[in-house]
Amino acid sequence: MALPYLEAVLGFMILMYILETYLDIRQHAALKLPSLPKPLEGVVSQEKFEKSRAYSLDKSHFHFVHEAVTILMDTAILYFGVLPWFWKKSGDFVAYMGLNAENEIIHTLSFLAGVMIWSQITDLPFSLYSTFVVETRHGFNKQTIWLFFRDMLKGICLSILLGPPIVAAIIVIVQKGGPYLAIYLWAFMFVLSIVMMTLYPILIAPLFNKFTPLPEGELREKIEKLAASLKFPLKKLFVVDGSTRSSHSNAYMYGFFNNKRIVLYDTLIQQCKNEVEVVAVIAHELGHWKLNHTMYSFIAVQILTFLQFGGYTLVRNSKDLFQSFGFDTQPVLIGLIIFQHTVIPLQHLVSFGLNLVSRAFEFQADAFAKKLGYAAALRSGLVKLQEENLSAMNTDPWYSAYHYSHPPLVERLTALEEPGSKKED
Repeated sequence: MALPYLEAVLGFMILMYILETYLDIRQHAALKLPSLPKPLEGVVSQEKFEKSRAYSLDKSHFHFVHEAVTILMDTAILYFGVLPWFWKKSGDFVAYMGLNAENEIIHTLSFLAGVMIWSQITDLPFSLYSTFVVETRHGFNKQTIWLFFRDMLKGICLSILLGPPIVAAIIVIVQKGGPYLAIYLWAFMFVLSIVMMTLYPILIAPLFNKFTPLPEGELREKIEKLAASLKFPLKKLFVVDGSTRSSHSNAYMYGFFNNKRIVLYDTLIQQCKNEVEVVAVIAHELGHWKLNHTMYSFIAVQILTFLQFGGYTLVRNSKDLFQSFGFDTQPVLIGLIIFQHTVIPLQHLVSFGLNLVSRAFEFQADAFAKKLGYAAALRSGLVKLQEENLSAMNTDPWYSAYHYSHPPLVERLTALEEPGSKKED
């Protein structure tokens, strides 16, 4: 007797939706609280609190609708056998175009093209509403409708350019992999991730944003001095024009070995009027590098990727699994999609665990910046960014424990205020 894989997957999807909706309701109640948490009283202005409360509630209402529609669509697609029907129709389309429908690579690319069109159509109303209603209402959206659709078109073109060779390679590896399939798949994805991390900031990111060197001046000197003191191999320091699309701010670094680069959003520089606050934020980011957080995270992802491929190799030839989802054949891509659905419970546990580790890393990076003498500047910088980004001031502890990869502001400020900081410059 075949196991009810489909029913189990649907049951867990609905169960997780109920659990996450319960957490969302708890968070919504926290967002509605009319006053600041005590540690932020006198630190965050009442005006900013009211704005952040309105923004967070707006996003929360939108999230409820988006998640409800998503679970309905995903459940219907699986329950009513849309996936096997669409797989068959994509094969019919290949044959209609005079191509070889027996060629799994061509059939798969046809299937993925249809999925991409469907996802663009179904996601578009939500993306438009989020960008041009919610974000615009609260003063964050800076992009025009033309820029929005231009970015979307660029993303589609990149998918069309990069997708087929990657998909073809995965199918060939699975077909030829033999007993070492998991190792071959992992090795391919490892090389691909290295290539993409190398090419993305150089070739892809500039398609969407303009990167310019940070002008000479006191801010640049302070960042370069800090990097040199930590022996961080800083090669280039960029400012990205994030303000062309949004008022949200950020900073990040990338690069391998002795070719590191730091990127500051122009909005970060504008919002942190005090240059020391910007340097303190960079000190936090450099803390992640100095404490090897980036390397640990990369290694963790590689291990999880290998385990996932190992699990996939155990079920890829399971006729019962494919038949449970309505498939008479066992295509490679469909096998990967079905496997991802069957390990959703484990993925949620892993995601929760990774969030716990990420929050610990954030506290460690804050402590690193504190030891360098940036405690006060980092505190004021974090408050400034929280205010300017209208981030949620009140958070439900269960919701934040489950969802947040970064600790809430209150917890970070409390940790920074604990004794033991180095005297500040």
